[in-house]
Amino acid sequence: MANKPATAKRTMYYGKGDVFVYRTYAKPLEGIKNIPESSFSCRSNIILGMDIQVSLKGEAFLSSFTEGDNSLIVATDSMKNFILYHAGEYEGATMEGFLAFVSEKFLNKYSHIQAIEMSGRQFPFKEITLETESGSEGSNKVFKEGILEKPTATMELERGDAEYNVASQQSGIEELHLVKVKGSSFHGYIKDEFTTLPETYDRPLFIYLNIYWKYHVEGDGYGDDPTKYVCAEQVKDIAQTIFHQVDSPSIQKLIYEIGKRILTRFPQLKEVSFESNNRTWETILDEIPSSGEGKVFTDPRPPYGFQGFSVTPEDLEREED
Repeated sequence: MANKPATAKRTMYYGKGDVFVYRTYAKPLEGIKNIPESSFSCRSNIILGMDIQVSLKGEAFLSSFTEGDNSLIVATDSMKNFILYHAGEYEGATMEGFLAFVSEKFLNKYSHIQAIEMSGRQFPFKEITLETESGSEGSNKVFKEGILEKPTATMELERGDAEYNVASQQSGIEELHLVKVKGSSFHGYIKDEFTTLPETYDRPLFIYLNIYWKYHVEGDGYGDDPTKYVCAEQVKDIAQTIFHQVDSPSIQKLIYEIGKRILTRFPQLKEVSFESNNRTWETILDEIPSSGEGKVFTDPRPPYGFQGFSVTPEDLEREED
């Protein structure tokens, strides 16, 4: 049996993180599909802000680890400059498209790189609102950044026999914080000698939520055809709408319903996955006579519950049967 390469089962990569890119007057993202849960219709991209991370992979780098041989090393500072330079050449409208564009440029430039993994977090900048004699209008040159939730993207491009192959591609939105003051419950769970948590039939629910999605056709996620591109802003609006509409018996059921709605609106997706944390407040006063439904809460103790789950089109098909 032939000997396997020394890198066959080895973790080996290096790269550059926190490459902050601010490209002004990129191509606007327009022509996206409208959905009932969201009024979002376009990104102006007057500022396309991103925090990029890049990792290079390949057997050629083994000697740099084992022998200190830097002859095939692309300095991480050069990686940073490479990304920033090509931000000026990018003619697309999405972060996913930019990652694909720069990844291919890396592989074209450096023939010894076997694969490249790039990820990014986008900084949404929102134009300020000005009050004028004719009413409120948005500025086209002053923006504010401060939105907690951020679109994300990850992709890995590798060399194939004749062309580059997409090994993986995922989009997402992270750090969505949602609190619902009533309309959630949690009861019916196992009770034993370790149980101190009381059942509740109407509780506030505070969750931290990351949502990720993958396409049947990876190229649909680049935004070249905006009708097939899934915007993080619309996914966020779906999550918020379901949180409002559904009286959920658990976070597990809540994220399942969000996933089904996302797949219903965007059949070009093959999977929606979730990372959620339960940050529900601790009740201090359960009744304030003078204020009707008013209560007093504080932050929960440091241990928190979390959930991970994915939803696929097969879930929709099973419920239709």
